[in-house]
Amino acid sequence: MSKYAKLWEHIKDKGDQEIKLTFGEIQEIIGFEIDHSFLNYKKELIQYGYKFGKISLKEKTVVFTRTE
Repeated sequence: MSKYAKLWEHIKDKGDQEIKLTFGEIQEIIGFEIDHSFLNYKKELIQYGYKFGKISLKEKTVVFTRTE
C-alpha cells in the first residue's frame, strides 16, 4: 500500500471534477510532511481516476483533475 493511499482515497471520495488542496491540507490528510518525493508517486493517482494538474509552489497548492 502506498504511503499516499489516504490522499488518493480522499480525492476519489470527493469526486469533484477539479480538487485544489494546499500543502497543509495534504499533510493533514496523510499525517506527515510532503517533500519532493511526493511527485514520484503521482502515477498512482491515475488508478483512482485523477491526475495531477497545476502545482503552485508560490501558493503551495496542488490541483487534481478527474481523468474520466
